Amino acid sequence: MESQTVKWKHYFLYLAFIYAILYFLHTNLLLNDRPIRIKKWPHLPLRFRHDGTFKILQVADMHFGSGLLSRCRDVLPSHFHYCSDLNTTRFLKAMIQLEKPDFVAFTGDNIFGPSTTDAAESLLRAFGPVMESGIPWAAVLGNHDQESSMTREELMSFISLMDYSLSQTNPPSKDINNVKRGMFLDIDGFGNYNLSVYGAPGSHLANSSVLNLFFLDSGDRETVQGVRTYGWIKDSQLNWFRSASQELQVQNQEVKYVIKTQPVDASAALAFFHIPIPEVRQLYYQKIVGQFREGVACSSVNSGVLKTLVSIKDVKAVFIGHDHTNDFCGNLEGIWFCYGGGFGYHGYGRTGLARRARVILAELRKGDKEWMGAERIKTWKRLDDENLSKIDEQVLWELSPSR
Repeated sequence: MESQTVKWKHYFLYLAFIYAILYFLHTNLLLNDRPIRIKKWPHLPLRFRHDGTFKILQVADMHFGSGLLSRCRDVLPSHFHYCSDLNTTRFLKAMIQLEKPDFVAFTGDNIFGPSTTDAAESLLRAFGPVMESGIPWAAVLGNHDQESSMTREELMSFISLMDYSLSQTNPPSKDINNVKRGMFLDIDGFGNYNLSVYGAPGSHLANSSVLNLFFLDSGDRETVQGVRTYGWIKDSQLNWFRSASQELQVQNQEVKYVIKTQPVDASAALAFFHIPIPEVRQLYYQKIVGQFREGVACSSVNSGVLKTLVSIKDVKAVFIGHDHTNDFCGNLEGIWFCYGGGFGYHGYGRTGLARRARVILAELRKGDKEWMGAERIKTWKRLDDENLSKIDEQVLWELSPSR
């Protein structure tokens, strides 16, 4: 009988222990009486549509502040009864609805740190429309994002955890001795990564990358020989860039070997970062598409980004921000450099000049029976006017007819 009593005591103690655990989980894993929600992921991998196209919306310099309290800059009073960050939100929603992009790339200064006391809240509001749409997206940082309550590392970590975001804090290291919290240890900045866009469904390239998207952290502010300047892309980042590109090109060669009966085009690549490189200044004297309205605000340090891009050969175009009223595309040594144009209303602009966004369209080559590799990359801009006017459409790159 005493043995039965001991068993019952153990049974009740066990139940009490289970109850205590459940109570702890209930009280500690609830936030405002709502259970913690797991990140929502987009359908992966990124891939071209059945019609052989892949469309990217570039959003440059949202400069989102505190929502309704953040007033617009450089707008005509007659254009808006009351203008705030909400106009930026409305523009983003309109662009998503009109262009129906497959992917959205945010190229820095997503929030304006000095205008918000809560960076996380500002980020949630800024990226809200794209998260609500369920469209996959990714971001890099500008020079103003970290001027609030979060460091650049914290910002990229937070952005990577947001719904439908494919952003990464930094690329994973394959060398076990180079791993720190799952990140690439020997690389500068936060927000260096690449994403692959796969071929059209049902094609031989459905499981192969045919368009590579590279994202780089161009930094914020630095001091060189006692003089303040803008940040730049460092050697460690360029080394990773070369390595990642070479690896993707090797994979492309392997696909050529496997698919012997089908010609396979070399994969194309696009790059996204915030601060322009010094060579962009040269475009003032060259033929461009769009407008060169202000001086190029870049670093005093030339780290050899253009030389690296030329050497790896697969990057066809680079998309940047930072200088809000510049919205041109110009060619440097065979590579197009395109400004997104100022998107956000809390960022500076020019009175009477409409905010704008850039659209990038990649198209596949049509084979005898199926879609092949990338054949053409186009771009245009949309103005935030009554008609969301489309301007400056151009072809950035086209596969050589000999292929």
